Amino acid sequence: MSKSIIQVTSGRGPAECTRVVAKIVEIMMKEARQQGLEITLLESKKGDLKGTLLSAVLLLNTGTADSKTLDAFLGGWSGTVQWIAQSPYRKFHKRKNWFAGVSVFDVYKQLKWDIKDVKLETCRASGPGGQHVNKVETAVRGTHLPSGIQVLAMDSRSQLQNKQLCLERLEAKFMSWQMEQLVAKQQDQWQEHNELERGKAVRVITAPL
Repeated sequence: MSKSIIQVTSGRGPAECTRVVAKIVEIMMKEARQQGLEITLLESKKGDLKGTLLSAVLLLNTGTADSKTLDAFLGGWSGTVQWIAQSPYRKFHKRKNWFAGVSVFDVYKQLKWDIKDVKLETCRASGPGGQHVNKVETAVRGTHLPSGIQVLAMDSRSQLQNKQLCLERLEAKFMSWQMEQLVAKQQDQWQEHNELERGKAVRVITAPL
């Protein structure tokens, strides 16, 4: 199964561009599902006006489709999207071209998890669990040294089980953190260069906003 993270951003664009982001997300999710792909909205940042988004992050995987379908779908969106429409907010505004940036990240290529970067420590569990819960160091704290991310697992009275849980949760937390860093970096880059990217639209949509 292939997985990709998609980020849609309005960059430094005006309110109309934040409306474009919201519309792109709607279209993208509809098209993906029609092609048998699984798509989920992970997070979004709302704009100042109703029905607008400053940015959105989506998770896309093959679902019932295949990797070729996913690659073709991403190829049709990755880059700058140009939306041609009259401004819904400024009736007499002459400008009719609005832009949003779409960036794609391959989850498996971007995330580099190495268990060698993890430091595990045992400690005494706290809270409910019986008379003996604090007498043995069954809880496990894991620290991902490069990022400083920490996770504490104390679900079980078995230190071995808590170690496994700790590693699983730490990996998931690291993946989420790593993707946030990549998305933030990409958004900063697109904002810096959006003036240049406007001449290279990967898709042009003409429809009311």
